[in-house]
Amino acid sequence: QLERRCWCSAEKARSQVLGLVPILRWLPRYRLRDWLLGDVMSGLIVGVLLVPQSIAYSLLASQDPVYGLYTSFFASIIYALLGSSRHISVGIFGVLCLLVGQVVDRELALAGYLTERSGNHSAALLADPGNHSGAGDCDRSCYAITVGATVTFTAGVYQVLMGIFQVGFVSVYLSDSLLSGFATGASLTILTSQVKYMLGLKVARPQGWFALFKTWYSVLANLANTNLCDLLTSLVCLLVLIPTKEINGRFKAKLKAPIPFELFVVIAATLASHFGDFSGTYGSSVAGAIPTGFLPPRMPAWALIPNVAVDAFSIAIVGFAITVSLSEMFAKKHGYSVDANQEMYALGVCNILPSFFHCFTTSAALTKTLVKESTGCQTQVSGLVSGLVLLLVLLLIAPLFYSLQKCVLAVIIVVNLRGALQKFTDLPRMWRVNRLDAAVWLVTMATSALVNTELGLLVGVMASALCVLGRTQRAQVRELGRTKAGELYEELAEYGGLQTHPGVLVCRYAAPIYYANQSLFKASLYRRAGLDPVQERVRRLRFQKQSQQQQEGAGAPGLEEGGAAVTLVTSPRCFHSLVIDCSAVLFLDTAGVAALKEVRKDYGAVGIRVVLARCSPSVLDDLQRGGYFPEAGAERLVFLCTADAVHHVQSCAVANGDCDS
Repeated sequence: QLERRCWCSAEKARSQVLGLVPILRWLPRYRLRDWLLGDVMSGLIVGVLLVPQSIAYSLLASQDPVYGLYTSFFASIIYALLGSSRHISVGIFGVLCLLVGQVVDRELALAGYLTERSGNHSAALLADPGNHSGAGDCDRSCYAITVGATVTFTAGVYQVLMGIFQVGFVSVYLSDSLLSGFATGASLTILTSQVKYMLGLKVARPQGWFALFKTWYSVLANLANTNLCDLLTSLVCLLVLIPTKEINGRFKAKLKAPIPFELFVVIAATLASHFGDFSGTYGSSVAGAIPTGFLPPRMPAWALIPNVAVDAFSIAIVGFAITVSLSEMFAKKHGYSVDANQEMYALGVCNILPSFFHCFTTSAALTKTLVKESTGCQTQVSGLVSGLVLLLVLLLIAPLFYSLQKCVLAVIIVVNLRGALQKFTDLPRMWRVNRLDAAVWLVTMATSALVNTELGLLVGVMASALCVLGRTQRAQVRELGRTKAGELYEELAEYGGLQTHPGVLVCRYAAPIYYANQSLFKASLYRRAGLDPVQERVRRLRFQKQSQQQQEGAGAPGLEEGGAAVTLVTSPRCFHSLVIDCSAVLFLDTAGVAALKEVRKDYGAVGIRVVLARCSPSVLDDLQRGGYFPEAGAERLVFLCTADAVHHVQSCAVANGDCDS
């Protein structure tokens, strides 16, 4: 097997290369006449939308605006080359920006930097010049992007390693309810973090747990310091963007492309701020200088990797889960397939390479993907076009956003949270459809918003796992009956007109039997049968002992003691054979096999025969390896169908005599 896997031919090498770089596979077959117009249009529109959003989401990641433009540019180009999805848009995503920003603020505080900029640009220096925590000669902005790039590099390495080891299946453990609850909880945190910019307050982003409460406390405590210019600008932008977003959503079927109202608001606000001198006259906080071109590449801070390794892992998992879920959703919609492991590679490279060029973590984003798909996107050529739009902005237009107020960027972020926050209105429907999924959503959302964002993801995963475990814990043994027309056995509680067999109890257990539920399985079986064999055996021994004592005391076979008759209280259920239908038992572990052996032994001790029916091949293997079957030559009490098992036990002699005795 090792030789076959390691042997390489020209065809195999070609297939591997084409698999790692999917653009080499589909670009030669590109339909220029059919696809080019749609790709160019969608690329231009998404590129225009990315400009204000890239600048805005830089606030969440605690970075200067230019780094957001860098991130969107590199992610668009790299994913177009390596991604296996034709439609998703990879770039800045709000939840990941929040997670990166929390790490950046924590490391800035540990390094001794001021937690808030004191001017219009990143000119704040070390609060303690003697601090030798790895900052070197960096100012605050330089150290912030160093931390962000290091987190991004580490997350990318995690994603590439997961791709190498083919662990793309981990995405299935992050359910839709978990991801939705996590995104909604993070959206509440994002909304809270932007209130200070909308009010023009200079308060530090709190660290640790319960950051949402700490932020609101700081905002309310500093409410008297609200900048009226920022407040009025925020209100005007909200009054413009909320209705226009609704218009785009209401008429998206009729519009060939969404109207870029965000860009119009950014242009108008920048002009108003520039000519009105809002920064100098009213003290409004603005984006500041955005340089043109690209900064020279820089290595990540290797010394910081141990500090951010845990945070980077959660960021890598969230980014991958969002990207894979979106890519699979749109692939299913348009009739093609995506490779989860290739998505892991592509996303990892989208983080590793840009981290050397002052970028932070990226993933797919639902809003921009929907825009991309609705505007005629056919392939990732649209991503290349979006990259060209961002390149034009970086080379020529970026400095024109110098006077753009940060409160406008905060409003853009808040308005884009509408989709996640509207999930609250779906909660009653979720509760009616599936209460367990709704509970996972609530727990994940509440923990992410009220306690800690990263902890919310962990708690959500644990809640989902407990729900799956709970389903196996809640499974009950059900009694089966035979249909009149054939030999099909179904649950008596669910169907009418079923027949039972005198002296034979037929049951089914709809869950795997393993260490966590084997005791519950036995308890449910004994309860359904109405006979606990252990207690029955003890009761019989006690009866026999009492009978012997009475016979010795009376010298006769009578059963009287003190004038009272001693009688044998029989079980409410009367049967001589038990048939266990194992068709719904997915697997058995050692404890599960031991539980079945105990059931057979305990019932056998009171004269009741136990047989199994409809075991799958894997369950039969588990039974064989666990030593369930007797020695060679003994009866193997396992049957292909339930009817055969019932016929067998009915034809056998009853070991303990008449059923009624």
